[in-house]
Parts: sequence; C-alpha cells; structure tokens
Amino acid sequence: MPARLDHTIVHSRDRFAGARFLAELIGGPEPKRFGPFASLPLEGGVTLDYADERGPITSQHLAFLVPEDEFDEIFGRITDRELPYWADPAHDKPQQINHLFGGRGVYIDDPDGHSIEFITHTYVID
Repeated sequence: MPARLDHTIVHSRDRFAGARFLAELIGGPEPKRFGPFASLPLEGGVTLDYADERGPITSQHLAFLVPEDEFDEIFGRITDRELPYWADPAHDKPQQINHLFGGRGVYIDDPDGHSIEFITHTYVID
C-alpha cells in the first residue's frame, strides 16, 4: 500500500502570517492553533503545520495541483496583490505563467522565501 502524506512542517518567521498568506491565496480557512503550530488543512486530509523558526530558514518548495477555475482565482489574487510571479522555478521568466503538459503553472515566493507553485496539470514524466 502506498503511503499517504498526512502533514508536513513549514518553518516560518511568524507561523500565523505564513499560514495565512497561503490560506488567503487558495481561499482556504483561517489556520488553527495546534500545539506550537499554525495548522492549515488542505484537500485529502493533509495539513501544513507552520512552525516559528528562530534561526535561518531553508527554502522549501510546495506544489499544489488545482483545477483550472481555482487556478484563475489564485492567479487573480496574485495579480490583485501585485505579487511577483514566475513561469519557472529558477525565476528566469518573471511575470509569466507556464503551459507545461497542457496545463498552466505559476511560481511565487512566500514571505519566508518558500517557493510556492500552482499547477493545473501534474507533470508527467515517462
């Protein structure tokens, strides 16, 4: 039986600010306190548990597969806030989206420097 991701910890300077940033982009619920975490529930029972970090934060990459209409809503929130965005993880294509595998994708950086990716079609590697 394959394993299913239950939760992961995302290090942040301010756990609630980091969790709210993503929650607001995806139209998610207000993060809830869970012990030392700001917990953000996602589809499929997965949670992102934001934790305060006092030392240096190592950037993580979080990719979210979303339906086309949800991508439009998220991308609208990105552009409404005038957030910088890129079509690629290296940030070589600013203010563009990609069209890989017949879908659309965009990258943004959250306030802690984590790379957040939204895609409408999973990357298929044969």
